[in-house]
Amino acid sequence: MKKILITFGTRPLAMRIAKKLGADFEVLFASSEEIPGLLLKSDKYARIPKGLLPTFAHEVLKLCLDQQVDYVLPLGGFELEPLSVAKVLFEEYQISVLVPDKDLLETIPLMENPPTDLPYRLLSKGNDLLDSTTIERSLDGLFGASDSGEDLALICVSK
Repeated sequence: MKKILITFGTRPLAMRIAKKLGADFEVLFASSEEIPGLLLKSDKYARIPKGLLPTFAHEVLKLCLDQQVDYVLPLGGFELEPLSVAKVLFEEYQISVLVPDKDLLETIPLMENPPTDLPYRLLSKGNDLLDSTTIERSLDGLFGASDSGEDLALICVSK
């Protein structure tokens, strides 16, 4: 079974994604926010540094290697750029970071703290990990679609 690490793992959005992935993935959570001790003891949660710190990407990579993670889904707005820059490093270890490449990241609109009922797509190279559909663009990340379904916005919990 594939493993996915979701950052900002104590937030409701992370819980909703984990619920949808539950049957097909082993879900692990990480956060730079306070994590209750009871959750840390469960081995499903880990602390990571804040996305603004220079060691952030390396600490996440170390955690992924220790836990044999296949995918990383960053949900924090400040985590997107450092992990986008480090995607090549993660790929050397066969770990897919679910965030657009840096050149694309700057052109895609961000949607912070989406409403609970917003449908979303979790894309890896354009393949939706939630329902096995494919889109035309080879994108990575958690996206919400416009009403027409043609325009995508990258979803995060805070910037």
